Amino acid sequence: MFTWIFLGVGLLLPTVHGLLLAKDRSPGAIGRLYLVYLLPICVGGSGVMAFLGHTMRADEIARSIGWPTGNPFQFEIAAANLAFGVLGLLCIRFRDGFWTATIVGYGIFLEGAACVHIYEIRTAGDWAVNNAGPILYMDIVLPIVLLGLLILARYGRPGVVAGSGSQ
Repeated sequence: MFTWIFLGVGLLLPTVHGLLLAKDRSPGAIGRLYLVYLLPICVGGSGVMAFLGHTMRADEIARSIGWPTGNPFQFEIAAANLAFGVLGLLCIRFRDGFWTATIVGYGIFLEGAACVHIYEIRTAGDWAVNNAGPILYMDIVLPIVLLGLLILARYGRPGVVAGSGSQ
């Protein structure tokens, strides 16, 4: 649930910012504006929150996914979420290739998680809310949105030739 809240905030803030404050409304500027907010909020905030959930409320989270409780593998997922959460937060300070690396790595992680969710639905009938519900859709959609915004940010500037961008 919190991932959808982060997404909502991550989309609302740059929209308001763009409407009220942005002078440059080129496609590239819009892509960059949304990434400035989405990377720290959706990747950073969601990653830290997922880490906290998988560590501090491990059994409750495991049950909500359809996993057995007490599985040490859950801490590995927590650590991966924390790693991407930190990368997302560092996107506040670092840009350029750092954004690209964060988006590609996070996208692979989430799309891989989506594959596991779908596999568990098909083979084990795991329709638990955090296996087959909103998390599954976020795992599929968010990496696509971030990658699309990155491409827009990189190549949506007047006079930029593909392959010469600095993001």
